[in-house]
Amino acid sequence: MTQTEPRSPAVRDGAYDVDPDFWREHSQISLQPVAAPSILGLYGFAGATFIVASNLAGWWGDGTSAVYLFPFAAFFGGVAQLLAGMWAYRARDGLATAMHGTWGAFWLGYGLLFLLVATHVLTVPTGAFVALGYWFIVLAAITWAGAAAAFFESVGLTAVLTLLAAGSTFAAIGYTLGESWAQTTAGWLFICSAVAAWYVATAMMLQGVRGTPVLPVGKRESASTSPLGLIQFRPGEPGVRHGQ
Repeated sequence: MTQTEPRSPAVRDGAYDVDPDFWREHSQISLQPVAAPSILGLYGFAGATFIVASNLAGWWGDGTSAVYLFPFAAFFGGVAQLLAGMWAYRARDGLATAMHGTWGAFWLGYGLLFLLVATHVLTVPTGAFVALGYWFIVLAAITWAGAAAAFFESVGLTAVLTLLAAGSTFAAIGYTLGESWAQTTAGWLFICSAVAAWYVATAMMLQGVRGTPVLPVGKRESASTSPLGLIQFRPGEPGVRHGQ
């Protein structure tokens, strides 16, 4: 019986022939598993959004509200979501990276803005607050795009981002034009988005602990049918899984 020598990639015209079997047999993948980053991101978003939105909707607050808003928004919303966005980047989840990163940066900026208000460096204008309105125009545009992308991932995440994008749209109208009804509507939509985010984060956490889905989120099957790459493992084999 003769022993078969391991195949090696042949050189042709200065380039290697593609030999997937050779590279699969001579490659290693080291796993560094992490928990789903969106659990932290969605909880951070839900908490910060609920506190700010309930104030915006008129549930609580007075002239001193900025003192209580900025630390919670900056740390619970900003830091938590920004960290989640960077971990989502590592998990190769482009949607979570974009949404957590964008909103995490926003909450840090929002917290800094109201820190300046609380320390009387800045004064919130009466009536229209055009500058803040333009913040929400940018957020609305990005979040509507995220809601469209979330349609291919899950019903729950689509609901979170659709309510959030709608709230951002009304906030943009309310702050830019000085319309209190639009600001109040934005507050209610943000509250609904926060509740939906809490539900989705809880569903993800329970699934992570138990190992099987507990609460339904309307997860969609992946439509990706990309061909096998040069050093990519086949479905079901060890490797780095896309997303969360």
